[in-house]
Order: sequence, then structure tokens, then C-alpha cells
Amino acid sequence: MTKKLFVDTERMSNLTSGLGQVCLHLGLELVRKRPPGWEITFLVPPEQIGVFGPSVSYIVAKWWHRWWRPWQFDVWHCLHQGSQILPMWAKVRLIYTVLDLNFLSLPQYSNQRKKDKKKHYQRCIDRAAAVTTISVFVAQDVRQQLVIPNETPIEVIYCGIDTPATRPETYKSPLLAEPSLRPGGPFLLFVGFLQPYKNVHTMLPLLVAFPQYQLVLAGPDNPAYREQILAQAQQLGVTDRLILPGPVDEATKWWLYAHCDAFLFPSLHEGFGLPVAEAMSFGKPVFSSASSSLPEVGGTEAIYFPDFTPDTVVNTFRRGMETYRNDPTMPERLRHQSKKFSWATAAAEYWALYGRVL
Repeated sequence: MTKKLFVDTERMSNLTSGLGQVCLHLGLELVRKRPPGWEITFLVPPEQIGVFGPSVSYIVAKWWHRWWRPWQFDVWHCLHQGSQILPMWAKVRLIYTVLDLNFLSLPQYSNQRKKDKKKHYQRCIDRAAAVTTISVFVAQDVRQQLVIPNETPIEVIYCGIDTPATRPETYKSPLLAEPSLRPGGPFLLFVGFLQPYKNVHTMLPLLVAFPQYQLVLAGPDNPAYREQILAQAQQLGVTDRLILPGPVDEATKWWLYAHCDAFLFPSLHEGFGLPVAEAMSFGKPVFSSASSSLPEVGGTEAIYFPDFTPDTVVNTFRRGMETYRNDPTMPERLRHQSKKFSWATAAAEYWALYGRVL
């Protein structure tokens, strides 16, 4: 008997976000790993019809799907905690994936909004046949902030990475493609959404201490935080070596990873921290916060900031770069660490879970 799987990948409308990348790469691998006897239907934005190939079905996401979803499936996978697109029928087995509960910790949101979000998360968990998270840290956070019914399993299934370094056949020579941004000298790199909790303003003292470097902060930005960063850079006299290109195309992103001297990721709240694993796949030294899930991703090979005072940031970076330059085995160890995170492994674990909940 054919079994039917529904996967909510509607957030691929923004492929520059971490969630967009999770939807895309997990969806592709679920198709590759599909066992016999399963049909897959993806919920997608209109511009992504066909992205997972012709062997699956597509439903275009509409605003009214929040209230009316008359679809019959055996398993329904909700790929992020904020989705409003949930099954209407009790017999459908819901897999509810929590990427992070950052919303409940960020100061820019009102207590009422946090309360409403928390109620939504709890309703989804109460409805779920199984809950998954993308790190042990998130699983612990879910258990602390929400109530998991005794009969509901919670499993950690890590994200994977899919880069030219890990799967060259996926890309058409992106490292040879002409990047839209090419810094004119050695540079340090951050990739991600520029929001206050990403904490990247604490990296600006590196430009004062190491005048040979430029700093590239690549990704969409929060306008107010961007202005804060620019004002601090001006105060420190390093504006001419700070590059804020906004979102960059895939070829440029991979080129930046391949050519940076080091990758900086001082974020204070992360469900997983995909850019850390991506940078490590290129053998680059990674300087990271020790907060939330990041030590799970960076392992013993990342270099962690004990705190973010300017002197500590500068001294941690100086010592870390000296270690990296004096240890010829470190790039290969970094690449080995990144290989622990595979979309093929994640997809196989999800297929096993789909089978178990039925």
C-alpha cells in the first residue's frame, strides 16, 4: 500500500536564510533517499515548483492554507516551529521540527508576542506524533520551556551541509565563477543574517588590531543593527575596511569561504550554526561563540571566545591564528569535523522516523 508524505518547505521563498537552505537541501535528499512505496508532496512558494524534480508532487502555498487544508496524507512533516500550516485531520501523523526557540529569548519582542508564540509551539507539540530538533541544545531548550507529553518522542537530527567542498558534483564550478564581490586583500568573513544577537559588532576591534584585514559581513541585515555597526566602525576609524554587501549569490558565498583567512561567528543564539560547518568544510579556522548549539558544531576544532571584551577578542584571535598557521594538520581536522553533518544522514534518519510513527 502506498504511503503519502507531506513536507512543508514553504520557507524556500528566502533561500539566503538558514531555514531556506534547510528546506532545500533536506527536501532534495529526502527525494534521493525515498524508499519504495512512498509518495512525496512538497508545499512550496510558486517560484520553486519543480525544484525537487518531476517524481514528486507540489502544492503552491497560499495565505488561506492557514485555515483550510483539506489534504489527506499519512505523515506530515513541519520543518520549522513557526509554521501555521498543520494537518486538519487527527489521523495524520505530524512530525514537528523545532529549529530553535530564539524568539522566546530575544529582547526586541514583547512579552505578549512571546506568550502567543509559546502557546503555538505547545499546541504543535501536543498534536505531534514525534518532535525533532537540530541540536542537543535545542532539545534541552524545548524540554525546559515547553511540555513534552510522555508518549511523544523527541529526537535530535542534525542538519547537513552541501557545499562545493563536500559535494562538488552538485555545483557547476562555483569556485571558478566570477564572484560579485572580491575584496582587494586579506579578509575575515561572517555569513548570516545581521541581527543584534549575531553579535558581529564585537568583531570590529580586530580591524583596529590587525590593519592588514578587511571584514566582510555577508547576508541580509536588520537596518537598525546595520546602522549600529557602521556607527561603531566610524568611531573606531575602520569604516574603509568594513564590507557590508547584503545577501550574496551562491557562487560569491563559496568564493568568500574559499578565500577568507578566517571565519567569525560570535552569535549568541543558534539552533545549529550552519555557516560554521560550511566554513570548516573549506579547512578555514573558525572563531565562534561558545553559546547555545555552536560547540556541538565546532567541536574541539573551533576556537571559542571566552567573552567579547575587545582585549579578549583580539587576544583569542591572535593566539588562534598562530595555532592554525603552526599546525599543518588543522585544516584537515576542520574538514573532518564538518563531515559529521550530512544531509544524506539526516534524510535517512527522517525516513526511519516516518516509518516508526506509522
